[in-house]
Amino acid sequence: MPIYEYACRQCGHHFETLVRSGASVECPTCRSNELDKQLSVFATPAASGAAAAAMPAPCGSCGHPDGPGACGFG
Repeated sequence: MPIYEYACRQCGHHFETLVRSGASVECPTCRSNELDKQLSVFATPAASGAAAAAMPAPCGSCGHPDGPGACGFG
């Protein structure tokens, strides 16, 4: 069962709901079925590629053999 996001044209309420095949969807606030399906935005981890390299780790977490502060970031 997929989760869809909707905006109600009657009252403006935004909500998401599980939708079973063949089921009709209605607004939980005003019970209207005049709905606009919204584009869902999925969250992804930010710690990948260039974004991960742009944020240095806190001092002492890089594992530099000379200890915390030796790598030049601390």
